[in-house]
Amino acid sequence: GLTMRIFNGPELFIVGAIAAAIFIPASAVSGEGESGDAPVTSIKSVDLARYAGLWHEIAKIPNRFQDQCVRNTTAMYTLRDDGKITVLNSCIEDDGKLDTAEGIARIEDSPDNGGRSRLKVSFVSFLGWRPFWGDYWIIGLDQEYRWAVVGTPNRKYGWVLARTPTLDEAAMNEVFAVLQANGYEWDAFEMSRP
Repeated sequence: GLTMRIFNGPELFIVGAIAAAIFIPASAVSGEGESGDAPVTSIKSVDLARYAGLWHEIAKIPNRFQDQCVRNTTAMYTLRDDGKITVLNSCIEDDGKLDTAEGIARIEDSPDNGGRSRLKVSFVSFLGWRPFWGDYWIIGLDQEYRWAVVGTPNRKYGWVLARTPTLDEAAMNEVFAVLQANGYEWDAFEMSRP
């Protein structure tokens, strides 16, 4: 017959870690770029207090962790007292239900991140321990913080964000220039529905 095995303690941790390793793509946590490509470059500096707040997704490279999202995708960033950032992503699913995912972002600890524009983000937690961190590099940012372009060193992920649900043509032209300068193909992106 069918036997159910209950895992607890260290076994549960090991099973959870194995499951996470299977379902989270290695490229989401690795910082390696494609060979031969010019490197993706984060901006020189960002004021995280100004960056905090609500952002609307304008476009993205499709990814499986957002497959359920059909419209009104947003990210709310809130600075914490410990220097980290609470991330609350939300979207509307096909059936009209709200989907949310809460995570934590931290400033990447590297000598070439003096401008604090390279972050690491985690949405996976095992009893408070976060074994997986994905790259979140701010590669373009409007002077007035009206729009931002976020990428990863391997170009597998990318987002165009704005303070409003849409961007005008002039702003989109600036976004295209940022993407092109960082080796991204606009054809890899899909526009998001407000």
